[in-house]
Amino acid sequence: MSASSPEDLELNRLVLEEITKEITSKWSLLVLGCLCNGPMRFNVLRRANAGVMQKALTQCLRRLETNGFIKRTVVSTAPVAVSYEISKLGRSLEPHLRAILEWAEQHRVEVQAARRAFTASRERFDA
Repeated sequence: MSASSPEDLELNRLVLEEITKEITSKWSLLVLGCLCNGPMRFNVLRRANAGVMQKALTQCLRRLETNGFIKRTVVSTAPVAVSYEISKLGRSLEPHLRAILEWAEQHRVEVQAARRAFTASRERFDA
């Protein structure tokens, strides 16, 4: 087995960095978590992720579709509707997504307390 060249290692690092960036971008984890429960239309996803702006959700969905994590289906109704669902590739992330989202829920109070403590210590330091 031959050793990888520095160029190959750098390319691999860049690809991994790009993929993890897509998975962990601001709304991706929450959107993927929602879609693991079943197909959803745009406005249902938007309501499920309170605070997301339409443009941000549209960009997130496009990135997830581009990377193969979700599928977009145009539903032939009047007016035309679009449904999003998790793909096979996206489904392979589900146990990891669930673990991260559960951890965040279980530790949110501690994280909020740490933020308050940090802000208070910075205010004392800056004063």
